[in-house]
Amino acid sequence: MPTAYALKESNQKSLAAMYQKPKKDHRVTEGFTVKAMMKDSIVVGPSSAGSFQERPSGPTAFRKCYKRGDFPIALEHGSQGNRIAWKVEIEKLDYHHYLPLFFDGLCDTIHPYDFFARQGIHDMLEHGGMKILPVIPQLIIPIKNALNTRNKPIICITLKVLQHLVVSADMVGEALVPYYRQILPIFNIFKNVNKITTRVEEGKVADIAFKDFDELLQNRLVPKVRTHGIPVNTGDGIDYSQQKRENIGDLIQETLEIFELYGGEDAFINIKYMIPTYESCIYN
Repeated sequence: MPTAYALKESNQKSLAAMYQKPKKDHRVTEGFTVKAMMKDSIVVGPSSAGSFQERPSGPTAFRKCYKRGDFPIALEHGSQGNRIAWKVEIEKLDYHHYLPLFFDGLCDTIHPYDFFARQGIHDMLEHGGMKILPVIPQLIIPIKNALNTRNKPIICITLKVLQHLVVSADMVGEALVPYYRQILPIFNIFKNVNKITTRVEEGKVADIAFKDFDELLQNRLVPKVRTHGIPVNTGDGIDYSQQKRENIGDLIQETLEIFELYGGEDAFINIKYMIPTYESCIYN
């Protein structure tokens, strides 16, 4: 009896396999083509545009000049960290020559070029005074190149440098307004890469990037960035990006609001033209 039952079951399987319909051949094709309209076609989605993809930057002019020994600087090791030892007084430097070169070094991510470029910018902006304003047109291309790398650490450093640049001397914020069309497109791309929103209050001191920068700004009217937290589900992890000032969305919002505060009456309308989602920190 078991043998007859097994024979009957095998016959049923063979008959089912005989009358089984052949599987259809599905075509994988791109959208908006003739094949996409055919039956049994699988349309794949469009490829990524790559707007957040990093762009490699080649060797900078800053690195070339540093290797050649053109800068009057040396590395000084101290108990509170490294700093630049200037061989000449910073106030006597030719800002038209040196400041654009230091800004060009923002694209560098290799030590010691990155340290010298960023700390050198900080020192020159701190002691530059009225020498900074005439050099603004020469700084736009290095700033644009640094932002166009789409490298998040480089963008964060550049945003902090822009914040320092705006408050470094009078009229610098207004001088940057004609160049918003070259600077702000990258802001618009990364503006929503954010976990916490920030607002600016007028009349207090901001926590901005560099060493001893808080002390530098004590005598100036600089916005105070007040953070309003939005709950973020990080599981059992801890998000230190706000404390370390590495949140691009926060930094962009802070920078735009400082641009508006120091850019004069035309700043807001120019920011709004390039970044439609931006809301004024003065009128709202």
